[in-house]
Amino acid sequence: MPNLGFRIVQRTERPDRTLLHQFQDVVTPHISDNLNRMHAVCAGLRPYHQAGKLVGAALTVKTRPGDNLMVHKAIDMAEPGDVIVVDAGGDLTNAIVGEIMLRLAQKRQIAGFVIDGAIRDTAAFTADTFPVYARGVTHRGPYKDGPGEINVPVSIGGLVVEPGDIIVGDEDGLAVVPLQEAQGVLQLVREQQERERQILQSIEDGTVSRDWVDQLLKQKGCEGL
Repeated sequence: MPNLGFRIVQRTERPDRTLLHQFQDVVTPHISDNLNRMHAVCAGLRPYHQAGKLVGAALTVKTRPGDNLMVHKAIDMAEPGDVIVVDAGGDLTNAIVGEIMLRLAQKRQIAGFVIDGAIRDTAAFTADTFPVYARGVTHRGPYKDGPGEINVPVSIGGLVVEPGDIIVGDEDGLAVVPLQEAQGVLQLVREQQERERQILQSIEDGTVSRDWVDQLLKQKGCEGL
């Protein structure tokens, strides 16, 4: 019988390094725009690191709020370039990771942490470029009793993340690209990058057209134009 709620599942899919590398120069607003604003993690999870882009493959953890036993196991399991994504229920009573786990993750070349919960040892994170996004901070340490699950679908800031999804984080927040849609999203993002480059150039050289604003207002029946 499966021990639901206390188990480790083997991840069956993971993006290759070439695909991950292509997201290094992609910003989260462009990803969000091309996923119809439906795959953004809520603004409640914010960056605590000094600077730096987060790009990697999701290694998901669902844990009892305030407990990090399975997060420790995930660090031991992680491959270089993985992002450890932890559904801790958004609870801020106990920290899920701190400086020791930060150093372990760096040693294993993990790409970063996304914690829907709290962290501690904040000074160590804010002085470093290792990416970490979390919901808050507390000095209260975690328990190590379980239960928990690894490589199962999790909910992070209102968004479901599947094992192997591509996680992208920058100054604007976190976006999640479903692995099966990654190549298509990347193509749409490249097209948007070019469109916006042209718009910015037209602003610079004075040829930008703003006619669309009045046209849209007229379509909506705006008075006083």
